[in-house]
Amino acid sequence: MNATSQLHPKPRVRGTVGLMGALALGACASMPPPTSNLQAAHQAISGAEQAEAGRYAPGELSEARAKLAAADTAVSAQRMTLAARLAEESQVEAELATSKSAQVKAQAVNDEMKRSTSVLIDEMQRNSGEKR
Repeated sequence: MNATSQLHPKPRVRGTVGLMGALALGACASMPPPTSNLQAAHQAISGAEQAEAGRYAPGELSEARAKLAAADTAVSAQRMTLAARLAEESQVEAELATSKSAQVKAQAVNDEMKRSTSVLIDEMQRNSGEKR
């Protein structure tokens, strides 16, 4: 090693770190919008609306819509990573709303079947008592 390289050993490292930082920022800036994530969130919200989530799971549906709006705002602000994450969260919330709606509907059907069965049992007992 010569005397100059011993006095300034870090300029090469600084240059490399600077170049890596510039490349990383360039990669983030050129990231495309998360179109597929946004579309999936829109579809999930539409599905939740068709499943009557506004009636059976309004909180989850509202949260899904809010996160999708935030994802759209993040795209406008060129924050694509955040936008993708928010779109995925929106999709999950919408799917949860759909599932809760299905569960509430299934529970209502189950309760109705139990009532019907109880009525049938009562009717059968009443009829069997009359024949004796």
